[in-house]
Amino acid sequence: MITIIDLEFLGHQNTIGSFLIETLDGPLLIETGPHSTLPVLEAGIEKAGYKLKDIRHVFLSHIHLDHAGAAWVFAQHGATVYLHPLGQRHMADPSRLLASAKMIYKEDMDRLWGTLKPIPADQLRVVKDGETVQVGDVGLRGVYTPGHAVHHIAWAMGKTLFTGDVAGVKIGSGIVVPPCPPPDINVEDWVASIGLIKKGGFEELYLTHFGKVTNVSEHLQELETRLHDWANWMKPYWEKGADPKEVTPLFQTYVQQQLIAGGIEGEDLARYEGANPSWMSVAGLMRYWRKKEG
Repeated sequence: MITIIDLEFLGHQNTIGSFLIETLDGPLLIETGPHSTLPVLEAGIEKAGYKLKDIRHVFLSHIHLDHAGAAWVFAQHGATVYLHPLGQRHMADPSRLLASAKMIYKEDMDRLWGTLKPIPADQLRVVKDGETVQVGDVGLRGVYTPGHAVHHIAWAMGKTLFTGDVAGVKIGSGIVVPPCPPPDINVEDWVASIGLIKKGGFEELYLTHFGKVTNVSEHLQELETRLHDWANWMKPYWEKGADPKEVTPLFQTYVQQQLIAGGIEGEDLARYEGANPSWMSVAGLMRYWRKKEG
């Protein structure tokens, strides 16, 4: 059984989720969310009938703080953390990751994300592309899915795929948007990963932002279309050397117009911004064009 635990990020529902799966060898967890939402995650685990220390296996889609920020706490209780090999060193020594985040978020760091602590190397288990990790009667197959991040790995359980960020952000009945923060956005790799998922025959996707999607083909096509749309919107600004500070409010307005046109209003606009801050996509897509054509 899959339990979606809503982490109530910034007080909003349906923004960041973790997934608890019961097995014959105890529960496993996919995504921990940030350290700042740990009390909510722990309450959700307890509501499912378990204690935090009962989670012996934690699977991460990638090492961004909204997905992996609380993994170290589970490791302190003895859990093994499964992840992409390119994320291993940052979890073993998160000093650079933490310093980079503090530069970006400054005094908001603790409120948004909390902190990071090292995870012992012998508790970090890198997973190869296509490798299946068996926990009791449940097998999770790692699917390398770069594009949002080079260290991105989705987790397949039969016809179900836990997608991290590769399948985008979709809250409620809203539109699908691609989170494009720096430094690793690569549109071509992302489109290839979307194609890989399309060919996988998956019947349902579980999005960290947020929840279950069953219209898989339509969802992925909408994501791919909007990814190209956002990247192409940004390209002329990069070509003329525009200051990202000047571009940011223009792009924020563009995204908000798309959300409103898609029927998003009120608190749902804040949910989308919390799950996928549009200002971060300016930096990410500008960097993408610089690396591609600079």
